[in-house]
Amino acid sequence: MNPITRRDFLQASGSLVVSVAIPGAVATALSQGISSSAVLGGKPPLLPDQLDSWIAVLPDGSVTAFFGKMDMGQGVDVAIAQMVAEEMDVAFDKVSVVMGDTATSCNQGGASGSTGIQLGGVTLRNAAAEARRILVERAAKKLEMPIDRLVVENGVVGVLDYPLMRVSYGELIGGKHFHHRVEWNKRYGNALALKVQAKPKDPSQHKVVGKSFPQKIVAEKVYGRAEYITEVKVEGMLHGRVIRPPNAGCTPVSVDEGSIKGIPGARVVREKDYIAIVANREWDAVRAAENLKVTWTAPTAPFPSMEKLYQHIRETKANGKGMPVNKGDVEAALKGAARVVQAEYEWPLQSHASMGPACAIADVKDGEAQLWTGSQKSHFGRAGCARMAGLPPEKVRATWVMGPGSYGRNDAGDAAHDATLLSKLTGRPVRVQYMRHEGTGWDPKGPAAVFRGRAGLDASGRVVAYDFHGKGFTRQEMATNESDPKDTLAGQLIGYTAKPTIIFQTPAELYEFENKRHGWETIPPMLDRASPLRVSHLRDPLGPETHFASESFIDEVAHAAGADPVAFRLRYLKNERHATVVKVVAESARWQARPNPGRGKGDVMTGRGISYTERNGTVVAVVAEVEVDRRSGRVWAKKFWVAHDCGQIINPGGLRLTIEGNVVQAVSRTLFEEVRFTENTVASIDWASYPILELADAPESIESVLIDRPEMAPQGAGEPSTRTVPGAIANAIFDATGVRVRRVPITPERMKAALARI
Repeated sequence: MNPITRRDFLQASGSLVVSVAIPGAVATALSQGISSSAVLGGKPPLLPDQLDSWIAVLPDGSVTAFFGKMDMGQGVDVAIAQMVAEEMDVAFDKVSVVMGDTATSCNQGGASGSTGIQLGGVTLRNAAAEARRILVERAAKKLEMPIDRLVVENGVVGVLDYPLMRVSYGELIGGKHFHHRVEWNKRYGNALALKVQAKPKDPSQHKVVGKSFPQKIVAEKVYGRAEYITEVKVEGMLHGRVIRPPNAGCTPVSVDEGSIKGIPGARVVREKDYIAIVANREWDAVRAAENLKVTWTAPTAPFPSMEKLYQHIRETKANGKGMPVNKGDVEAALKGAARVVQAEYEWPLQSHASMGPACAIADVKDGEAQLWTGSQKSHFGRAGCARMAGLPPEKVRATWVMGPGSYGRNDAGDAAHDATLLSKLTGRPVRVQYMRHEGTGWDPKGPAAVFRGRAGLDASGRVVAYDFHGKGFTRQEMATNESDPKDTLAGQLIGYTAKPTIIFQTPAELYEFENKRHGWETIPPMLDRASPLRVSHLRDPLGPETHFASESFIDEVAHAAGADPVAFRLRYLKNERHATVVKVVAESARWQARPNPGRGKGDVMTGRGISYTERNGTVVAVVAEVEVDRRSGRVWAKKFWVAHDCGQIINPGGLRLTIEGNVVQAVSRTLFEEVRFTENTVASIDWASYPILELADAPESIESVLIDRPEMAPQGAGEPSTRTVPGAIANAIFDATGVRVRRVPITPERMKAALARI
């Protein structure tokens, strides 16, 4: 790769910056042929209120959309291209999407909260509609015809009944700028929204939206042509490796630089408690990092033993609490109930376990900086690295290049700050790539929690009280992005103080119980500085944990009431959309009423379970079919049926693939994933000590039923199915065996122990 320097980019002022629609491709400056500086006064500033910040038309009539988010393999860029093509009346293959480059796009929050289409796409849809409106107005003037006589087809504006009277977008503006102001809500990130004069099309007019288009990047990956962050090379760069303490909380006392004297070009870089190695060759940096002798302070025991994690959560004094649902008088209703059902559930710390450890390259010099990052939030990465380098954000360019994975705040943000700090201290470009043990051992973790459910039933089995409470680590000990060094290992080691945000989760469902309460508590971090067990967002933050517990408990209440799990849910769901997904998934799976679980007969027991949840406007219901092998304890999540309602569907094929990815990853987290640790270190450092789902354990089938609601705005799909799967698996295990498993992961050892009790 030959990356563009910031100087090259600035010298290309007045030119469009475009790329092929491949995530991670570094944008290439192309000449417009006509100097817009002379004709229209130059390219407008990259601000949300400029239409040129969102849409460009090239001389050949093709369209480029500038997207301030990125894609994690789900095909969000494909859907964005569809929405833009639809509103501008151009062919899908004439739209390119440039993503995640701070030099070409506004900060739309990166990939976050399943908002790629729900928020980011709607912004691009409005911009495209406004671009079409302006182009049609210009065509009316050029053709000297009223607007109501004009039609647009594939980027060409024509006149009704006069086929020879026509003008293309390329002729109207190709290679030049709109110079048109739009209204925006003055909010950066996910919430950024545009208000324009144009009105987007009615769904009945859609020709591109609603159809399935494949991801071009798949072929690029298969044939080895896709470009990854690990392949970025910058002239004169050094290779960096960070030295982590052998025991959490330890700080360096002394460093023996002579211990790496025999390794060519390797040297120590130190800033306060931060120690790293840089070298001209990567292997030399690796060897030096392994050989460097550091004396550390005496180890302490900042963590409880792993066996006491849930005891620690239960007994630690809360530092935050909330009660977002408090209807009726729960305590009085529980006291008057004929029967009270109660249960507790436990969810572990989990690693992002990205396919590969993080990598980043930074070049800080001459009062400017460039960052190449695999993070899902390059705009926030720019802000954080600007702070780390002591530069204004406008002097830093961050370019997203496809990495090994993200799905939340993984180690990519830390790698970006490490590279920036090392480049600042050495005056050279620095590439930092972690090793496997760092990626799994030191990435921010998904939080652990315990949950308690209590429900009161009257003599007829009707729910008269429902109480659900969660307690655990905040889901934002580390911020959701790397916009501040205080939320990175490097920043904390050089003196930035961590400031966790107190936030938790309660069940997202619409069960209508007369007396209902949802509450939560958080506890402080186990180690408040540079901790390998610091927690942050992992795909659907606290969603799988909370809904594993809440949907398992709903099943327990249904069983206590002697009711079929589907019928029980429908009894208390009055919202049409929410009830519909439950009905649809039951019908799809050919659900048969099962008020009582199986008796656990035979060596291989089969069962089915249901779960339903909502997430930010998307409603999902899942039926899982499992096989439980009594002899080995193995649980095979064999089949899934998913009913999915995310409003208007942009790309059905892409949506199905996204749902399948949700399901597979959720199965892995439910049955396999758990961070192992001692009182002073993380023991999960590779695929043996942190196993994930492998091919032999993948589901045999995943059948998705998509409920399209074109009258609704599109909602998110990147996470809702994730939170719905764990409860369905646990409930299917109960149906198969008659045993409730209330701790994740549901390993063979735990399953055998549970079966031994029947």
